[in-house]
Amino acid sequence: MWILFAVGSSFFAGITSILAKCGIQKTDSDVATAIRTCVVLVFSWILVALTGALKGIEAISSETLLFLVLSGLATGASWLCYFHALQKGDINKVVPIDKSSTILTIILALIFLHEGMNPKKAAAVVLIATGTFMMITKKENSPASESSDKSWWIYALLSAFFASMTAILGKIGISDIDSNLGTAIRTTVVLFMAWIMVFARGKSSKLHDIPRKELLFICLSGLATGGSWLCYYRALQEGPASVVVPIDKLSILVTIAFSWIVFHEKLNKKSAAGLGLLTIGTLLMI
Repeated sequence: MWILFAVGSSFFAGITSILAKCGIQKTDSDVATAIRTCVVLVFSWILVALTGALKGIEAISSETLLFLVLSGLATGASWLCYFHALQKGDINKVVPIDKSSTILTIILALIFLHEGMNPKKAAAVVLIATGTFMMITKKENSPASESSDKSWWIYALLSAFFASMTAILGKIGISDIDSNLGTAIRTTVVLFMAWIMVFARGKSSKLHDIPRKELLFICLSGLATGGSWLCYYRALQEGPASVVVPIDKLSILVTIAFSWIVFHEKLNKKSAAGLGLLTIGTLLMI
């Protein structure tokens, strides 16, 4: 069943990026992240109540709570960086870098979780790295003025790093508690972090300037994120992190398909070949 949950996580994560991109055309990315987190928080705690997982809150050890909090902080940092990158760059470039967190996750899983490394897994890492590099290179015949703000790739790299830390810390933090409860606790941490960033940067006044249409997309992306998280951490609780994470990263196929439909962002031949290598490398991990 954990494979099905991982696939569900991949689908919801894929549409999250598209919905979020639609919601930050005019809306500040930090403000959008804070609003999305509110939606995810409500979604998460409703699931906790419905599944009866709330009774397990008294049994959470201090060590487990520490790792959940750290995982939540890593998630918040990853989100803030990711949506900054989405706002400044093309989905087809930002998403591959974010998904390259698979490589770091495999390395960290080897070191901290002792999940092992074999020739097949090593080949997968090489294919994923090569495919990612091919996808983020400059488009053929693209104007020199396109994407003049190059800071998006720095935010995308930071997003990938914090996403890797999230997976490892989350794996440790949900080892002895219900995954729904773990998700809800982590989301609470992300909520505080997101709103602190909004007020610390003096962006609270921008809450009144959000277009209704974008607010709808932000809320929908929050619901998609909630669905992805619940599936992801259920899969992570039952399956190995080095396999669950690559399946989740196949969300790039969903994202790129919808980016072509919604934003008309097409892949050139080199990027398409890179996507093929990235996908093959990911499938080798399963």
